[in-house]
Amino acid sequence: MKALNIVLAVIGGAVAGATVGLLFAPEKGEDTRDQIMKFLKEKGVKLQRSKMEALADEIAEELESQR
Repeated sequence: MKALNIVLAVIGGAVAGATVGLLFAPEKGEDTRDQIMKFLKEKGVKLQRSKMEALADEIAEELESQR
């Protein structure tokens, strides 16, 4: 595996973990998604709001299917 792939996998895992953690936080979804966007921007990841919404929906669906 190339080093770049490993780095991208680690970043992706960190983002997914942070997203799941924030989704379970006791705040409004909009506030939580704003926090996710802020966190990603601080880490140098730029994501459009529509893509963030899609990512959050996908994670929520995956969590529901695992119950």
